[in-house]
Amino acid sequence: MKKIFTFLTEHQSRIYKIFLFVIATVLVIYLLPKGGQFKYDIQKGKPWQYENLYAPFSFTIKKDQSTIRKEENAIRETSIPYFDVDKRVVENSKQEFVVLLDQIYNDTLFNISKRKTLKIAEGIFDDIYKTGVIEKIYNYNPDRLIYIKNDREFTEATYNQLFNIKELSKKIESSVSPKVYSDIGPLLSKLVGRSVQGNIVLDVKLTEEAVISEIRNINPNRGVIEKGGRIIAKGEVVEGEKYQILNSLKEEYQSQIWNQSNYHWLLVGYSLLVSLVFLMLMLFLKRFRSEVFENNTKVTFIFFNVVLMVLLTTFIVKEIGAELVYVVPLCILPLILKAFFDPRLGLLVHVLTILLLGFVVPNSFEFMFLQIIAGIVTILSVSELYRRANLFISVGQITLVYIVGYFAFFIIQEGNIETMKWTTFGYFILCGLATLFAHPLIYVYEKIFGMVSDVSLLELSDTNSKLLKELANKAPGTFHHSLNVANLAEAAANEIGANAMLIRVGALYHDIGKMPNPTLFTENQVNSVNTLNEIDPKESARIIIDHVIKGIEIARKHKLPDRVIDFIRTHHGTSLVYYFYKKELDAKGEANEVDFRYPGPTPFSKETAILMMADSVEAASKSLKEPTSTKIEAFVEKIINSQLEQGQFLNANITLKEIELIKKVLKKKLNNIYHLRVEYPD
Repeated sequence: MKKIFTFLTEHQSRIYKIFLFVIATVLVIYLLPKGGQFKYDIQKGKPWQYENLYAPFSFTIKKDQSTIRKEENAIRETSIPYFDVDKRVVENSKQEFVVLLDQIYNDTLFNISKRKTLKIAEGIFDDIYKTGVIEKIYNYNPDRLIYIKNDREFTEATYNQLFNIKELSKKIESSVSPKVYSDIGPLLSKLVGRSVQGNIVLDVKLTEEAVISEIRNINPNRGVIEKGGRIIAKGEVVEGEKYQILNSLKEEYQSQIWNQSNYHWLLVGYSLLVSLVFLMLMLFLKRFRSEVFENNTKVTFIFFNVVLMVLLTTFIVKEIGAELVYVVPLCILPLILKAFFDPRLGLLVHVLTILLLGFVVPNSFEFMFLQIIAGIVTILSVSELYRRANLFISVGQITLVYIVGYFAFFIIQEGNIETMKWTTFGYFILCGLATLFAHPLIYVYEKIFGMVSDVSLLELSDTNSKLLKELANKAPGTFHHSLNVANLAEAAANEIGANAMLIRVGALYHDIGKMPNPTLFTENQVNSVNTLNEIDPKESARIIIDHVIKGIEIARKHKLPDRVIDFIRTHHGTSLVYYFYKKELDAKGEANEVDFRYPGPTPFSKETAILMMADSVEAASKSLKEPTSTKIEAFVEKIINSQLEQGQFLNANITLKEIELIKKVLKKKLNNIYHLRVEYPD
């Protein structure tokens, strides 16, 4: 039991990574659609690249969506509408007429008696209510067949048999003789018009139910391909009928292959493919980003984001609609990873995530092409995420790439733009707007995972921050030195493409360990008296070396990120405090190097290596008497070459070419600081 516990303790980091690998793989497999993958890539408008394809089994040809929509529209145009009859309206209208007639009719004004007038009106009422009266005009053809529902009885009629209440005046005029109309026509028109009400209305619910019932009965198939029949020959263009048959075969294939008998084999296939993706990610981290691989929090962060993007895309496709897949802001992934790590890692993770999503989305080739191109644009365009304008510009470029790419694919597939879905462009714009959510998301990730991005580095670089103000007050010489080092290191970082913002912040904080005893360091001494010269060289060296340890303690107390603390730990590497070592050696004839050497570690990134060079060169430049260009170039070469010989940059992943470029920048900057000109020969 003790051995097992010891083994688990010693290998806990590796065990955690295996656990993370398995969990991520299982989650992604669970999210993938449960169906077999068709082994042919169907590209509309392009020649068939494979051998002649014959039907492996009999299957029906599915109608395409446009055909089904046409049939649905035809059903809606030809379906028989249902109208409801309100029997009470007829009697109420007649009674209303009688009441109005009694109030208005005067025997002395008309030649026709009240009784005859009432009889004429009853005839008009019976005539217009024979089929029914409608008040609302519906967009139906006059000859359109309709059903009239009277209680539970249904009768057929044509739409033009219904009487429109707006035609009442013409109806009255045509229903009575000219002599009668000239006498009592205006009165009839007035009273009947006030009495007549519509007794028939469209039954929208029943009509829609009938339409839906007919739509459900649409046959989705339009033919059968028998087993062994040739579907398409090599070189034939995939379009029209061929394209629809291939899609029907693909759909049938995917539905048949996923069954109980081969479920486990398909599960094995998916497991292998998903595992390969995550394995490539792990191998890349181990080989090229070892500092990330060794940090379980960072590995967890990367895997979490991959699974999150797969989950979000799968949810959109399955629950909302595949047409909205381009609303998912997948370009947030490389953008965020670039903010926390580097562009190369961000692009690789983005591409691997897109490969996983190829199992989920329709038109996978088109989707993968657009997303990979957009990811590359994201990496290339966002140079300084902490500048808000850069993010807006990048989002505009990403959206433009989506639109241009989709437009090109549609033209290739359809050969025209007549049937283009312009709403898709709106989805791309929504995707771009969602990508702007990167800034608040970065802040959330910083709090959850305890990591630092360029946005936080910008805040830390503010010299008005509490810690840097304290450094300026307690150790003004050290603060001035740190500013000079920051400027030198930032210029060198820009020259070789390193993280300039990170190195500037590291330079500003690298000597905060000198704050507890600032006067023990020469840059803070106001006179020529150096206290360290009065004590034992070994003790003096210990005080000098301790500023690194104290700097780490102060940094942790003020909760500086680990990426910044790395600069404090490594800015002297394992170098020797040579001044006091030489003093001990001269005084006693021997000296133990261990007592005079910094504990390290040596720089393990380009940024920490640059800081070591800039710090050493800037500090040494203060000791130059009557500095000239020649002297500056010589001492820069001497200091950096000495660091190279000591092996300080072996773990820094920096090339000799980059070191030479850094030397060139440091020489130029120091010449500018001392306002030197090039020396010309006499």
